[in-house]
Amino acid sequence: MSEVKGWTRDQMADLAAAMIEPGWVINLGIGIPTLVANRLNDPSVMIHSENGLLGMGPFPKDADVDPQMINAGKQTVTAVEGASTFSSALSFGMIRGGHIDAAFLGAMQVDAEGSIANWKIPGKKVTGMGGAMDLVSGAKRVVALMTHCSKKGEAKLLSKVTLPVTGLSCVSTVITNWGVFQVKDNSFECMQIAPGISKEEIEENTEANVYFV
Repeated sequence: MSEVKGWTRDQMADLAAAMIEPGWVINLGIGIPTLVANRLNDPSVMIHSENGLLGMGPFPKDADVDPQMINAGKQTVTAVEGASTFSSALSFGMIRGGHIDAAFLGAMQVDAEGSIANWKIPGKKVTGMGGAMDLVSGAKRVVALMTHCSKKGEAKLLSKVTLPVTGLSCVSTVITNWGVFQVKDNSFECMQIAPGISKEEIEENTEANVYFV
């Protein structure tokens, strides 16, 4: 596909931020989800990073960069008032103990059962799964953010994921640049369509049953 249609990455991050409720503890994965941090105005929402930070703030300005303050993706970040740092062992204890209200993750594929593939393409070198496997099983809600189609124009909302699976039946909501979808009854329920995108385009580029509300 020569051009990216629908919402921009920033607009997708705006949609994700609008889903966050006061008092939530959230985790932001690599990619589009990291943009959510700059859109939070509620001090009661705390961002968790699996490398050992609770209370992550927006990305720093050049003058405020601290090379020792990073997120799980090795990007420099800031810390909000009341933030704390700790070992990765404690951090993963928070995840596995069910203390993360929502995980916002990038994805390569999501299927109609809510299974997600977001860590490996066969034949390409990767450093590892990181905290994704723990997050999809430990967080109370998992929201995936991704483009609706691959760079080759292939569907990424599928009946069954074909890439190595990160987690089974764990995703509740998918935000693509074409729409917002709920995983429901082994299908995708389209809750919102991006401007300039038609129902027909979504149906033709979704390799699974899709319904519109």
